[in-house]
Amino acid sequence: MALLHLLHDCFSSEVELHAATVDHGLRPEAAAEAKAAGAAAEQLGISHEVLRWEVGPREGNLQNQAREARYDLLTSWARSKDIQVLAVGHTADDQAETVLMRMARASGVTGLSGMAERRVHNGVTLLRPLLDVTRSELRGYLQRRGISWAEDPSNEDARFERVRVRRALEGLADLGLTPEVLSKVARNMTKAREALDWYVFLAARDQVHLQAGAVVLCQRKFRTLPSEISHRLLVRAFQWVSGAAYPPRRVPMEKAVLAARNGGSITLAGCRLLTTAKQIWVCREYKAVCSEAALPGKLWDGRWNFFGGDAKGCEVRALGRHGLLECPDWRDTAVPGPVLEGTPALWHGSELIAAPPAGLANGWSAETAYGEEEFFASLLSH
Repeated sequence: MALLHLLHDCFSSEVELHAATVDHGLRPEAAAEAKAAGAAAEQLGISHEVLRWEVGPREGNLQNQAREARYDLLTSWARSKDIQVLAVGHTADDQAETVLMRMARASGVTGLSGMAERRVHNGVTLLRPLLDVTRSELRGYLQRRGISWAEDPSNEDARFERVRVRRALEGLADLGLTPEVLSKVARNMTKAREALDWYVFLAARDQVHLQAGAVVLCQRKFRTLPSEISHRLLVRAFQWVSGAAYPPRRVPMEKAVLAARNGGSITLAGCRLLTTAKQIWVCREYKAVCSEAALPGKLWDGRWNFFGGDAKGCEVRALGRHGLLECPDWRDTAVPGPVLEGTPALWHGSELIAAPPAGLANGWSAETAYGEEEFFASLLSH
């Protein structure tokens, strides 16, 4: 509510504003709260839509699922209206809680830099303009203007980690660990992260290439990198291949770095890391894509384009070990078999028609939607 009024006061004469509220369907009061937000927007002359989470939660971390659904709904809505920038209302308190939660997980520089002021999700730029403003300051702003707002009762539900951290944070104020201080820690870590990202970019330029959808690193050069640079470079490789918005947690990533340095293998975050005599390969794990299917001409696994001849009755699925055995020339590609198993192939039922990455083109082509230059650019855009 505060963000709605602040943006109206600051930009309504210069920028066309639109508003949206996500109703997760988790509380009966949510529909009425969304309606009230719409009424407030209408009073300001701002168009408003309610976005409903129709799928609902699965088993597992409810707050994480709700957050991911919220961003997907909001960015899809924004793209449908050709909105390029989306402002969200996270505060200094939210940032402080995030820093404490990540400290509990022994996070590194990236984790302790907290939520970014700006990032891209589904092609839409997310802005967090209130990260230096506390909740109490926003409540004061609304009270002075006589504006009412709704409090989410789940913010008091101690079953959720963030709520427990919020309560713990109240007891740390006497030690000087206030939301403002912890937010400043996040800003300092952001500066350190940006410096590290630059050196990761330089390291990648020196030793990385993309092949068959995998990120391939020179093992000899990788072993000479400072530990933090090698860690961060491998994290970005996993994110690039998996398409995940968030990196794997630090402890399993440390195991992956050890495997890369010592010539081992590991599966993590829908990816597989394996080593050959001179190279480290980070590729898609077959199990992560074995149920993925798409029509030719449509994006497969969120990153592959597959196109060519007559596609009637065909679909694109992962090659897998069975399909690989039907590709007589796959060894000529100089790509390890496990890498090729997670690449796209054209199937007509159980019959393999084409597998271009594995040397069985038959008039078809398969290319990743983004190439090496996009990968290198991504190292500086987080």
